[in-house]
Amino acid sequence: MEKIVDIIEAMAHEKNISLESAVDAFKEALIKTAKRCTTYTSHFEATVDMDRKDYRVEQIIIVAEDRDERFEKEPDSVISLEEAQEEYGSDIELGDELRSNFILEDHGRTASHNLFRELQYHIQRQVEQDLFEKYRERVGTVMIGTVNRIDDKDNTFIEIGELKGILSQRNRIKGEKFKRGDTVKALLRYVSIDPEMGMFLELTRTAPRFLEKLMEKEVPEIGDETVEIIASARIPGQRAKLALKTDFPNIDPIGAAVGVKGVRINAVSAELNGENIDCVEYSPIPEVFITRALSPAIIQSLKVTDPKGKKVLVNITNDQKAKAIGKSGINIRLASMLTGYTIELNEIEGITNRTGDGGKKSSNEIEKTTSTDALADLFK
Repeated sequence: MEKIVDIIEAMAHEKNISLESAVDAFKEALIKTAKRCTTYTSHFEATVDMDRKDYRVEQIIIVAEDRDERFEKEPDSVISLEEAQEEYGSDIELGDELRSNFILEDHGRTASHNLFRELQYHIQRQVEQDLFEKYRERVGTVMIGTVNRIDDKDNTFIEIGELKGILSQRNRIKGEKFKRGDTVKALLRYVSIDPEMGMFLELTRTAPRFLEKLMEKEVPEIGDETVEIIASARIPGQRAKLALKTDFPNIDPIGAAVGVKGVRINAVSAELNGENIDCVEYSPIPEVFITRALSPAIIQSLKVTDPKGKKVLVNITNDQKAKAIGKSGINIRLASMLTGYTIELNEIEGITNRTGDGGKKSSNEIEKTTSTDALADLFK
């Protein structure tokens, strides 16, 4: 008995699983082997004492009424009250458990062989379960791995720890090409189990969450939560918008995200294959938030036409309409995704120009002066 308990400890160390998990697998193997030696409708319970290096298997039979349905479904796990009292004594009552030791050694080499096979099987299942739980806790985080191969469907296989990750073509930024040996960052979407491929990690580089996680690593203020990402929207490889806020008056959320000379935002953009990233300051007031989200366009006014359906009508001049829409409608689509509102543009007459007439001074513009004489009147 000591020998097989020592084997459990060795297998736990070899498979890199906890001793508790290995013991649980051993218990399952003992019960399965006992059922193989008797019937699959029998009930068994296994206990393992690692200190004494001993184990015990007990067969359990429950005293039940004659009309109990278990007599049909699990006949070897129950016994009638009358039969139990005749065999074990008149003090037996309904619901009592009759336990007897089950000695595997009495069933010869076949039982030992079956136990070893069952043990290997359940240890492997426990290894897979531990791996599944380990990586399931990391869903939504950035994983780093090395490209192992690329198949004929353009799926990229990436080695990540003990498992392989798959970056399919639809989860890759348009225009990206990887080759064997490349180091790749991607977001873990979920852990999958396939009958043919086994357990694998599904990765993505196109999810808005991937952008948020990259910003979190690159911008310390986001990492320590002094600046918060409220929402994000992406058209992968082209453009993205981030809504940022902070509760600290001495911190500029946009400046923190962009960094000195754009060093932080440019680093994230480079990782995303040159994707342009716009940062806007979040506002709980929908009208203000939508106005900022439509930047660089300057709108004249807007009205929320359907608060429940989240629809808004934006009045905008002709010269700003193209900016609001963006190339191939990208700006208005991102603004809509970021705010959650369906945005309808209404073109109105007029021209919006912040710089006046090409930078020339208009007739209504106040004459500027560098003289301080005009200040003298303030101190009389």
